[in-house]
Amino acid sequence: MEARPAFLTETRDLAADARLAAARGVPLLVLYSRDDCSWCEKLRREHLGPLSRDPAAPALVRELHMDRATPLVDFAGRRTTSADFSQQMQARFAPTVMFHGRDGEQLAEAIVGFRLADFYGAYLERAIQESRAKLERQRPQ
Repeated sequence: MEARPAFLTETRDLAADARLAAARGVPLLVLYSRDDCSWCEKLRREHLGPLSRDPAAPALVRELHMDRATPLVDFAGRRTTSADFSQQMQARFAPTVMFHGRDGEQLAEAIVGFRLADFYGAYLERAIQESRAKLERQRPQ
């Protein structure tokens, strides 16, 4: 049986996605990917696809294509493209996973590449937990 490719929701408005994640009390996880990236497909299929379909997911998952000029609204509400925004965020290698808060701030260190695949789930879980803890500390009492 052939595994079907995993798809993630492509972000077109990071500001809106960040507000949605904040309303849910979770970080915005963004996969910076490229069309020709087999590691990106593996990451979608094995980790981010299942995470994005979980109704109780600890993060809101979106994808941004680094190699496309897809119209995009950035965290400040400015119009740009996915390729230009990737450069602005210094996402140079695919896959790169970043964890953002309500205003686009990075909540945990980006995960660059897909090395040590056996441990990737643990890296992802730790970064999500760190992001959620930071969000919790930012929440008004």
